[in-house]
Amino acid sequence: MSFKSIALASLLALPLSALADWQLAGDDSSVNFVSVKKSNIPEMHHFKSMSGGISDEGKAQLTIDLASVETNIPIRNERMQKMLFNTAKFAKATISTDVDAEKLKGLKAGESMAVDANVTVEVHGETKTEKAMLQVTGLEGGKLLVTTSTPIIVNAGNYKLLEGIEKLREVAGLDSISPIVPVTAKLVFMQK
Repeated sequence: MSFKSIALASLLALPLSALADWQLAGDDSSVNFVSVKKSNIPEMHHFKSMSGGISDEGKAQLTIDLASVETNIPIRNERMQKMLFNTAKFAKATISTDVDAEKLKGLKAGESMAVDANVTVEVHGETKTEKAMLQVTGLEGGKLLVTTSTPIIVNAGNYKLLEGIEKLREVAGLDSISPIVPVTAKLVFMQK
């Protein structure tokens, strides 16, 4: 086998994120969502574990470990994992989009740009497109900060999560849990 063949095989064996121009800095990043119970009681939640990157070709991907959901109440974390997300079967959520990598590379520290994006969301075996208004800011050291300018409004019914919401509502003895979920993100990507 030639050196070129070995090198090509090695590259193909790498995950997409290993080839990315930017790698997600998971400890500096967050994805938050709000649930509303009893019609008017909002509760803030987030995910503790995620990975992702932006490739040289402008393919951006974020993968969220749904078992890392954090609600600040351990029993509620377990219930969301089992009843809502069914993490035994659907462990991850994936969000992806295409971006103009050349524009991102051109951002200097302190410069920012607004991006209206169509993001593909894969959750619970369902794939849908959501609109996202994002702000991308250049940081020192070739880093990028990507934030949602406005929350992304997700309808849980589009992802076959209504049955899980109903189970949560019943076990918690609530009269309602809204299927409309605002999601915000702060993502830091480090240039490789």
